Amino acid sequence: MTDWIGQDWTPVGWIWLSRHWAALAIGLTCLSLVMFIVLLLAKYVRICLNIFIDTHPPLAMGPLDFQPVHGETVRFRSFDGVSLRGMHLNTPNRAARKGTVVFCHEFQSDMYSCARYARPLIEAGFDVFTFDFRGHGDSSCTRDYRPLQWPSDKEVEDVLGACAYVESVLAAEGRSTRIGVFGVSRGAGAALLAAASDPNIAAIVCDGAFSTAETLAALMRRWAYIFATVRLVYENHPEAFWRFLAWLLMRFAQPKLHRHFPSVRKALRDMQPRPIFLIHGRRDSYIRTDQAQLLVQAAPSPKYFWIVEDAKHNQSVVTQPRQYAVRTIAFFRKHLAGDPVRQAEITSPAETEVA
Repeated sequence: MTDWIGQDWTPVGWIWLSRHWAALAIGLTCLSLVMFIVLLLAKYVRICLNIFIDTHPPLAMGPLDFQPVHGETVRFRSFDGVSLRGMHLNTPNRAARKGTVVFCHEFQSDMYSCARYARPLIEAGFDVFTFDFRGHGDSSCTRDYRPLQWPSDKEVEDVLGACAYVESVLAAEGRSTRIGVFGVSRGAGAALLAAASDPNIAAIVCDGAFSTAETLAALMRRWAYIFATVRLVYENHPEAFWRFLAWLLMRFAQPKLHRHFPSVRKALRDMQPRPIFLIHGRRDSYIRTDQAQLLVQAAPSPKYFWIVEDAKHNQSVVTQPRQYAVRTIAFFRKHLAGDPVRQAEITSPAETEVA
């Protein structure tokens, strides 16, 4: 019997199966489940990646109905060497200059979109330096770069380059290198990320800032019917699933796009405390107010938060132009120029407590 078994392995295999069939069945079931999850996530990530790269929610307001401002145009370089175009907008009263603010425009716009935001600041005594992000306006663009609406390390390099240029000009004039930054939408996220590594940025105004991960998770939930054809499936994914999917998407997107997408929320948590004024439209259907509140909660103090009731994304300056000018001027007067300004001139305690 022993010799026969040694010559024919089939009975031995049957003996092993008869003894371990339950474990084998469990193992095959687990393997099938793992393969199903992997294939499902691969499908989700592939669709999400297409949305991430090719679908552009109308985040940019495309402001074309304003009177442009003009100043001295210059060329400077981002921190990684890309040639960018910028423009100096100087306040007429040179003897009473209060400080310099670097303006960071929104996605699919250019440096001239600063007009609505910058003109009141210039009249109030602030110099403004505005510039085109790479791939926008008259700035250069590398071959492997394609502008997207999500703030990446490339946009941060642009903001840092603009700030370094302005700081060098101020130093050459014998003036303080403390500056303010004013960012809108994607420009606001890039400004916050840059401020985390540039201590000369003393005050920050952000309109429509957003966290990439939080926004992606919200958009994926909104477009969930694309991912799964069974309604019961896509309506019952827990919140943790969408967060994990957003994290997984970033792991695939970053090497494909040759850039990193730093966390704005984490940058705020780790930032050296400095004054931040966040503005958000109540009717913003793309970046909800609860997403903005997450940034406010992460921000160091002193911080201010103003929700503009009737404004959509990037529309606060259009909806409340007078209040917008008064509040942003008051913020920079207090925290950049050092003027005595009451908090109520920037935002009321009740508004700030919303966060």
